[in-house]
Amino acid sequence: MEQILFAGLSGHAWIAVLTMLGVFVILIGTKLPADFVFLWALAILLLTGTLDVQEALSGFSSSSVITVGFMFVLVTGLTETGVLHWITKKCLGTPKNYTGALLRLMAPVSAASAFLSNTTVVAMFLQIVLIWSKKLSIKPSKLLIPLSYASVLGGLCTIIGTPPNLIISGLYAKETGIEFGFFEVGKLGIICLACGYLMILLMRKLLPERSQSSEQFSQSKEFTTELLVPSDCSYIGKTIEEAKLGQVDGGHIVEIIRFDKEITTPVPDDEFIMGGDRLIYTGIPDKLLGLKASHGLVTASEHVYSISEVSKDRTLIQAVVPEYSSLIGRTFMGRNFEKLFNVVLVAVSREGKRIVNSPRETVIIPGDILLLECNPDFLEQSDALEKDLILLNPKEKDIPVSRKTIVASLIMLTVVLLATFNILPLVTAALLGLLAMLATRCCTPARARASISGSTLLVFAASLGLGSAIQTSGLATTIAGGIQDICGTNPYVTLIVICSATCVLSEFISNTAAAAIFFPIALQSAHVLGVSPTPFMISLMLSTASFATPIGSPTHLLVYGPGGYKFTDFMILGILMNAMTVAVSALFAPIFWPF
Repeated sequence: MEQILFAGLSGHAWIAVLTMLGVFVILIGTKLPADFVFLWALAILLLTGTLDVQEALSGFSSSSVITVGFMFVLVTGLTETGVLHWITKKCLGTPKNYTGALLRLMAPVSAASAFLSNTTVVAMFLQIVLIWSKKLSIKPSKLLIPLSYASVLGGLCTIIGTPPNLIISGLYAKETGIEFGFFEVGKLGIICLACGYLMILLMRKLLPERSQSSEQFSQSKEFTTELLVPSDCSYIGKTIEEAKLGQVDGGHIVEIIRFDKEITTPVPDDEFIMGGDRLIYTGIPDKLLGLKASHGLVTASEHVYSISEVSKDRTLIQAVVPEYSSLIGRTFMGRNFEKLFNVVLVAVSREGKRIVNSPRETVIIPGDILLLECNPDFLEQSDALEKDLILLNPKEKDIPVSRKTIVASLIMLTVVLLATFNILPLVTAALLGLLAMLATRCCTPARARASISGSTLLVFAASLGLGSAIQTSGLATTIAGGIQDICGTNPYVTLIVICSATCVLSEFISNTAAAAIFFPIALQSAHVLGVSPTPFMISLMLSTASFATPIGSPTHLLVYGPGGYKFTDFMILGILMNAMTVAVSALFAPIFWPF
């Protein structure tokens, strides 16, 4: 197969092309988990001989991937000891105007994101910003996009700021033996950060003013239907299952309120129906009212189920679905989430609008806001929930500063200094930091294990395998030659083309995958032109930053639902931000790192 050429490509190169296109189409057009898609792609490349076993699995032993895993634990230690909470509490304050609010918000977010996981930083700030926006009488949508953008911009300032930075620097060191310093990319990253701040402040009127998703849940009359069981109803004495009153056309039962005010929720199938019961349904009111005719029920004369009057034993909370949640692509019924955590799904909001279909039959997608009825202690299960939901707790949780807060901060600072001054390799420094977090009990072993996102690491490792296929099959050389035919021998034009292509691709698939795919292309293009690949590598790091679509970054998805945004809301300012990063890369990279 390797000897057969078609359109200038070998058989293995065509397999790499088709596999790569298949990954794009599946990730963009379906809701399949990214780790599942990338592992299948890796299996295809391995089975067809496009990659050998060592090449296919090289990503799983990559120091960059291992470093990302260690960083999960370090960030958890900072979160558990209240370091991030202290930062948010001290930095936000009470600004006098909207411009001041933007600066107060973006400065600590970008600073923290230079050293910590962007997703963790945004998740931590998200709940606080929702509370803060109410105090300032500012729509959350005017603050949440800047929150996400600031985290992306801050991540461009260090090697550990974003996974693509680590991946590209690791691959470059493997290919050339040249290791980038901790703040090497910061020479361009700080310029991007300053330009991004300026653009957001000057173009703040482009930020949309949307109704918060939670406003869809302000009055439960809008999405619950209550029906009364009259004393002559023929279904009295039967179970919910026998009467077929559980999952019905247009919705499902969430609660039974007895005549003596006893509340049953969630409602089991073997629960008996009694006269005077109030049956609380969620779903499509028009269809649910059909139960009056089919089951002899009557409309309740008084609304007894509202957010402000929930039983003291039950409460309503909201949660956003992150892009890594196991709920994605499934219904709430299919995940069996209600029985596992003793909760009831009452409603789903998407793009600031409540889903009118039956909530339990709605296929969950990233960014959805879920309204859940639960016991008050549900919030205490956040450790078990954090891989599926990010709870939007209306009460600000106060974490006091303790000895562990200072210890965790010093551990993280030591890791940064050891890597910055090349005293230890970053992976070694991160490992020592992880062990120190465990030894000082800033992070327990159980929390450390739970904090490591296996699916995220699988995507990183498998995407490196896909990048290897592009290089070893000769596809990178062919693409680099094609770029040279289009751009000529001008390295500036070639740099702009590669950065632009990377920028566009990063808006639709994992930015880590985009980095791994374009790394061999950028490296080979530099070799073909006979110039230093360093400016290409640094520019590639910046170009993986995405601003124009909510699916381009996990941080965008986190704010997407709570901000009530539409898909196009990110494009208005985001496209200009993308153009800025490409322009900064093309203009300044060759100055700091000459061709």
